[in-house]
Amino acid sequence: MSSLMTNTSAMTALQTLRSVTDSLATTQNRISTGYRVSTASDNAAYWSIATTMRSDVQALGAVQDALGLGAATIDTMYTGLSATVDVVSSIKAKLVAARTPGVDRAKIQSEITELQKQLKNTADSAVFNGENWISGDSSSASYNATKSVVSSFSRAGGAVKIDTLSVDLAAIKLYDANVDTAYNAQTFPTGTTTAYAAATDVGGNITVTVGSAAAVNVSIAKGSSREDVAAAINSLGIDGLTVGVGTNGTTLEFKSRNAANVVIDASVAGLGGAVTLTALAAPVTSQKGVLDGTMDAYNGTAWETFSVSSMDISKLTDNAADLAKLETYIAGTDQALAKITDSATNLGAIKNRIGLQQNFVKTLTDSLDRGIGQLVDADMNAESTRLQALQVQQQLGIQALSIANSGSQSILSLFRG
Repeated sequence: MSSLMTNTSAMTALQTLRSVTDSLATTQNRISTGYRVSTASDNAAYWSIATTMRSDVQALGAVQDALGLGAATIDTMYTGLSATVDVVSSIKAKLVAARTPGVDRAKIQSEITELQKQLKNTADSAVFNGENWISGDSSSASYNATKSVVSSFSRAGGAVKIDTLSVDLAAIKLYDANVDTAYNAQTFPTGTTTAYAAATDVGGNITVTVGSAAAVNVSIAKGSSREDVAAAINSLGIDGLTVGVGTNGTTLEFKSRNAANVVIDASVAGLGGAVTLTALAAPVTSQKGVLDGTMDAYNGTAWETFSVSSMDISKLTDNAADLAKLETYIAGTDQALAKITDSATNLGAIKNRIGLQQNFVKTLTDSLDRGIGQLVDADMNAESTRLQALQVQQQLGIQALSIANSGSQSILSLFRG
């Protein structure tokens, strides 16, 4: 049936043409943007995943930058530490040469002094982006004993996690402007809280052993006060050890650089017998840097505190005590050199790990980019083929619509006379 009011063929052709035109617009959008899913309306789930992953990729880019900054900082500190190894080795060599009888130690000291200045200059110059990890001041309000380098960014179950690589400055610093004055208080006698009168009888001897030297005996008269006992122990002149009377006048307090460095005979329940104090022979180092930190070393008679960065051998002679002191300097310098070597080794290992992490982050970023592409990227080969097919369909749809519309014109011929 032919109808002027309803052209069924034209309606069908028009619907087909509209569908082809919509598909053609979608294909053209994919070709122009390169994405199969460019907006949330294209595929809400894939668009949400891709958007989150793109954000994570940007975070990984920041991690990559942080690793680069950390690597450069650590490389600078490593360079500073490595440079001091040769200088400290030279100082040790000069000290060994000074051990020879008859040498002019004042002239050797002039060389050592210049090397000490070079050490400080090297440590102070190891600065990157305002950071110096081997020479600083631990008393500064902004000081942090642990430096962290951002190493990774990850997301699991919707929770974000940031991992870091940590560097302990106490293990690598060469200089610290903060002088260690902290002492650990210890109450005598060990293991008891019993209070004694200030005039409690004291009998026998107080024995103090310093290093491996023979015990120094000090006789305390019976009936001596605690003040007398404290004065007697302090008269021994042990560096780093101070004895005082408690605030209530009934206890003795022993203060040392390290509580473990003073052993109190716990078998003495009161002050009526012999009291033994032992200063252990193990060297004790303070919380300062390796080169300006104090070293308590046994020199045959007492503990002596010295620093590699400031020791002076110009006044030493060939007598036994001075030679023993010189040997202590040599041992202490060698100990400092070992610490510097360990610190450089530690930084070298961290530097190597940062390099591995940088490569991993690059690989991980590429992997995420590939994953995002698989979700939202358009297949350009398929889209170009589809475009050509849709263009042909569009042309055929236009022709079909034209034919359907021309059918109405043929009805006019039926009304011609």
